[in-house]
Order: sequence, then C-alpha cells, then structure tokens
Amino acid sequence: MRPTNTADPAYFHKVVDCQYACPAHTPVPEYIRLIAQGRYSDAYMVNWASNVFPGILGRTCDRPCEPACRRGRVEQANAQQPEPVAICRLKRVAADMKDDVRQRMPQAGPRNGRRVACVGAGPASLTVARDLAPLGYEVTVFDGEARAGGFIRTQIPRFRLPESVIDEETGYVLDLGVAFRSGERIDSMKALLARGFDAVFVGCGAPRGRDLDLPGRKEAAASIHIGIDWLASVSFGHVTRIGRRVIVLGGGNTAMDCCRSARRLGGTDVKVIVRSGFEEMKASPWEKEDAQHEGIPIINYHVPKAFVQQEGQLIGMTFEIVEAVYDDRGRRRLVPTGEPDAFFECDEVLVAVGQENAFPWIERDCGIAFDEWGLPVLGQGTHQSSVAHVFFGGDAAFGPKNIITAVAHGHEAAVSIDLLLSGADVSARPPPLTHLMSQKMGIHEWSYDNDTSNDLRFKVPWAQAEKALASIKVEVELGFDAATAFSEAQRCLNCDVQTVFSAPACIECDACVDICPMDCISFTANGDEAELRGRLKAPAFNPAQDLYVAEGLKTGRVMVKDEDVCLHCGLCAERCPTGAWDMQKFLLNPAKAGGVAP
Repeated sequence: MRPTNTADPAYFHKVVDCQYACPAHTPVPEYIRLIAQGRYSDAYMVNWASNVFPGILGRTCDRPCEPACRRGRVEQANAQQPEPVAICRLKRVAADMKDDVRQRMPQAGPRNGRRVACVGAGPASLTVARDLAPLGYEVTVFDGEARAGGFIRTQIPRFRLPESVIDEETGYVLDLGVAFRSGERIDSMKALLARGFDAVFVGCGAPRGRDLDLPGRKEAAASIHIGIDWLASVSFGHVTRIGRRVIVLGGGNTAMDCCRSARRLGGTDVKVIVRSGFEEMKASPWEKEDAQHEGIPIINYHVPKAFVQQEGQLIGMTFEIVEAVYDDRGRRRLVPTGEPDAFFECDEVLVAVGQENAFPWIERDCGIAFDEWGLPVLGQGTHQSSVAHVFFGGDAAFGPKNIITAVAHGHEAAVSIDLLLSGADVSARPPPLTHLMSQKMGIHEWSYDNDTSNDLRFKVPWAQAEKALASIKVEVELGFDAATAFSEAQRCLNCDVQTVFSAPACIECDACVDICPMDCISFTANGDEAELRGRLKAPAFNPAQDLYVAEGLKTGRVMVKDEDVCLHCGLCAERCPTGAWDMQKFLLNPAKAGGVAP
C-alpha cells in the first residue's frame, strides 16, 4: 500500500465519522466538547454555522451521524450493546441551554447591488439567505404561508417541535436583513424571472403527497386524507379531531407523524399498515419506536386492495397478505401468501405512501430542463439548472429527503450563486478551511479529555403519557438536563483528535503496539491492501474505513493503523519515548459563500 497522505483534508475528515456522515458536515466532536465544558452558547454557534437550525434539528433530525458513530463499533468490538453517542439530543442541549446569542449573529453586509429571490421559506431557502445576506446580497424570500419555515412548520407536529423554536431559528435568518414576502405564492416562473432578479433559488419542497387509486377511493373520499395535507391542516388548526378508528398507510416518517397525531386528536384505535417488512420501513428506527411506545401497532406485509364503503361511508379496508421472497441476487419480491384477504375496520384513512415534486408554476417553455421523473436537471454539485441563474435545492432538487440535506443543498447553492454573480466558474468550489493542531500540554497531559466513559447511552426523559397524549401541542421529549448532558458528552471518543505519526522519530520499540487497547497498530511488511488487512495484529475487515500507512522506518517495515476502532485515547502518544506519535485536533469547516469558512 502507498503511504497515507495526511495532508489531504479528506483523509482525517473521513476518520471523523459523524461529521463525514452529516450532509452539512457539522463538526460534531467540537461542539460536544463545548457542551461538556458548559459552553452551551459556543456549542450552539458551532452548530449554527453548519446546520443553521440547531434547536429544530436537535428534535427532528434524521441523524445520519449516529449510525456512523465510532462508539457503536467500539462497543460492539467489546461485546457490549452497541449504542452511538446521542449526537442529535446533545445538539438540542446546546439550543435549550444557550444564552441570548443574537449579538453573536452576523449582520447584513453593505449592499452589493445584487438581488436574489428564494422561492419557499423552508430550510434550503433560509440557508441560502443566511449565507448570502451577510455578503451584501439583497435576498427576498417568497412563501404562500404567513410565517417562515416551510415544511418544518407545516409537516412536523407540535408535540415533536414547538412553534417557538421554529420562530426563534427562522427569525435569526430573517433578522439578517432578509425580505420575507409572506402570503405571496409564486405561480409563474416566467413572471418571477421578468422581475429582474440576478439569481433565483427554488426551495419549494416536494409539496404533493401520493394518492392510492383503489376501489372505493372516490366514494369514500370524505374520510380519506393525504398525509402531508392532513398534517398541514392539523398544524394550522383546521383539523382538531379525527375518527376513533384510524388506518395510516405508509412506512415513512410522515406516516409516523400522522399516526401519533391521530392518537392525540381522538383516535383510540390507530394502526399503521405497510406493504414492506418492519425493518424495511423508511421511517427512522426511533420514529417507529416512538409510535409503538404510544401503543400504535405497525402491521407489515399487507398490501392495500380496496377502501370498503357502504352508501359513501367508509367502514374499513381490505389488504392482501404477502411475504418477501429474494432471488439469487438479493432482489426482493412481494409474493402473495395465499391467505385470505385481511379486513380492518376504520372510520378514516391517512395516506402517507410518499411525496413527489410538483412544479405546475414552472412553465415548460421557460428554458428549465426536467428529467423523466419531473425533477430539474442540475449541474453536478452546483445545483445550477439549465437556466444559468436559476438554482434548486432541498426536496425541490432531488425529491424528498430531510432537513439537514436541505441545509447542505442551501450552502452549496449559495456558493454557486456567489460564484456566478462574481463572474467566476460555479464548478470551481472553494476548498474547506482546516486546522490540525497538537493537543500536547506536557509529556502525559492533553488539552482534551481522553478518559473514555464506559457508560451506555443515556435515555431522554419523556412527558407523562396521559399528559402527552391529551394534547397535540405538549412536547413529548423533555431533553437532557445539564448533568445527563455532561455524562452523555463524555461518551464521545473525540474522533477529531487524530493520532498523527512521524516515521523519522520512530525507533520501532513497539511500545505503542503493546499499550493500544484496541490492537489497532501494527508494524509489518507492506503488501496489497486485502492481504495486509488480514495479517494485522487485529485484522481490519471494514474496508469502508481507510488504513493509516506510514513508511520510512529504518527496518523497511511500515506502520499500519486501523482507523475503524481507534479510541483516540492518546495512550500511544503517551507511551512513545520519542514523540513519534502526537494527538492533533483536526477541524474542518466547509467553505461557505464568499469563499471562506465561518
């Protein structure tokens, strides 16, 4: 194997698994350390620079960082129950316990004469506005609703996300001098382009829920509702009750929000029925757990066949019972079991089987190209459409995803807009800002806490069930208190404090090999990667995580370190008699619009 190029920011970035997995590349270990120190406002601002909505995401994020967390792999290696650090809930701690941070927010920059329109006031558009307004752009955000937030406000129930949190964090963006044109729905792209904006960003989401064209659908239409539309009606107070017996169709997070909302609006017999297996449902595992915790059964492998009605009154649904059959390539088919169709009584049905993009307001002759699925054709990594000054992001760009992905799209689109309007090539992306700094304070002392906690993941307290289920507006999760937040933060392995090796200083005494608690350091002859991985002191069988290879040793051997299960404990650096090992904090901030990182 060739020696590792540790000067490449991508190498150590990949070692910080949580940050690498986050679409917005939030420096997770950095803000967790600040929380452990009680520096909640600092932790909030580190978050805000990357993900813009720490309080919102601390309650609702899809948490791609947590499955990537090294803690789970290390505990699994130690035969314990693998539990990642509660990264998302610690983000909420920073938001809930911070001081007033308004004075720490950037200010609107002197006007540069450039005007940018953002269609929709969701997370992608607000991120574009947050990045461009401090640079002097005159940003106008259009939305058909009275208040900003987009689907954050209309689709996420108040028992998961209080409206006060939405108001606060959208307010930070609007206070940057952004013009918010509430109640002004854009219904013509041609008309918008004619208004002379220098750039247009489309962040209107995927506003149309899919329906099911089954027998009985038209006759019982009054009792059948599209999930995202029904959630919006609940959010605005247009719907305040539901029938006692409710069926929710679909296995995504919207379905989980629908069933839990129905439970609070009077549904005493609420069921979620999905065509796939339970494990294959698109809903996040904790969303499914929360629904089941509230007594909502999830019935899988049932394919809807018909809405059953009598004289226009819905009385139930029939389902075909199927099973999953896999071919030699692992491809799944749902095959009928031959059992009689199942019938479930119900008064109302909520259809949450997916969302799709809808752009009836974008004329097809305005120059914007769409693919066969109705999605805009965009430049790779630039979010630029076939009309050079029109950009897309969030669900409007690539279909329904999640809030943190929409934020990442907003950052990238803002970079493109700034490059375009500065006369630069939008594909020439600015490099990230990186730091690599030794944490050595003495021979055996470090400026970070490397005493790894053995605690299992701490549980977030919930409101009492009878109180939580009695109101659609009572927040269920109460969040960590300061003491629990500190204990959970101590579970973080500080994966951004990197083990950096200097071959010229090494005397090959193998002291680091002996002291490493994970056996992840080996000194051996070089070889092809697959063969080398198998003969390390502890074989490294996870090819997704790179090996750290250093050559230049006096014996001709190479140092090979398995990054996959390293604890970043620093024992190798403490034990090394020559200082060949050092613990160096790596901090990566992707560049934002303007070419610099915050």
